[in-house]
Amino acid sequence: MTQQKIGFIGLGLMGAAMVSRLLDKGYVVNVIANRSRANVDAAIARGAVEHQSSKSLAQASDIVMLCVDTSASVESRMMGEDGVIAGLEAGMTVVDFGTSLPASTRMLGELVAAKGAGFMDAPLGRTPAHALDGALNIMGAGDRQVFDRVKPVLDDLGENVFHLGPLGAGHTVKLINNFFGMTVANSMAEAFAMADLAGVERQTLYDVMSAGPLHSGMMDFVKGYAVDGQPDQLAFAIKNARKDVGYYATMADDAGVPSLMSGGAKQALSLAMSEGRGEEMVSQMVDFFAELFAPPPK
Repeated sequence: MTQQKIGFIGLGLMGAAMVSRLLDKGYVVNVIANRSRANVDAAIARGAVEHQSSKSLAQASDIVMLCVDTSASVESRMMGEDGVIAGLEAGMTVVDFGTSLPASTRMLGELVAAKGAGFMDAPLGRTPAHALDGALNIMGAGDRQVFDRVKPVLDDLGENVFHLGPLGAGHTVKLINNFFGMTVANSMAEAFAMADLAGVERQTLYDVMSAGPLHSGMMDFVKGYAVDGQPDQLAFAIKNARKDVGYYATMADDAGVPSLMSGGAKQALSLAMSEGRGEEMVSQMVDFFAELFAPPPK
């Protein structure tokens, strides 16, 4: 079987690591500049082929992969006369690795299906470091035949590759996952700041909490910055966390139910962004809470 040609849109932290993995595995990779050139230039130096439009990239590929930040970004790359959909042919596949609104995913799926191609949502778990090693968690959804068609490629990118159900199920599960994770991360960040206020050492708080059933990977990520000063153990920006928690709340609204638990995390992340912290990592919310709790100067 001829190895499939991959078109990849969105070479941020995660996307660049995934492209590196695909190049390691010998795939022909087509790329396009999105916001910055550094990661694109690095991929080109390793043999990736640059395109000037999403349509051209799609025409040169068998599978088009997107790893961009918002539903609006996915739609802008997919639609229009120079978009991915304009370059699709029957039998091709598009995979959205980002975290998008399920309603947007289903809308795009209908447009892709009209070209005789397949569309999948396949949001990701784990970090760019895992992506370099092909050890991501991939939450695939969509037509089972489409999933089976691209699974050999997904297996080169992920250690755990799931098929979760019909189109949109992957983004639904990812939003629930990220809502839970960001709620825990913000709670732990506040807990460390509260310990500061009470005169308790952060390491002491962590030692006690991690010895019981509250211990989790997310706790360790936040501790990585709060105690050890390493913000990149969880390479996930505050602005992206706010987007995902907001998408989760929107998904709840679309379902006609209130999301009570997302409100606190959404408010904290929004306030941190208003202070210019959007590019900081989620573990650095500890600083936001510490400053929030600090007594006013006399």
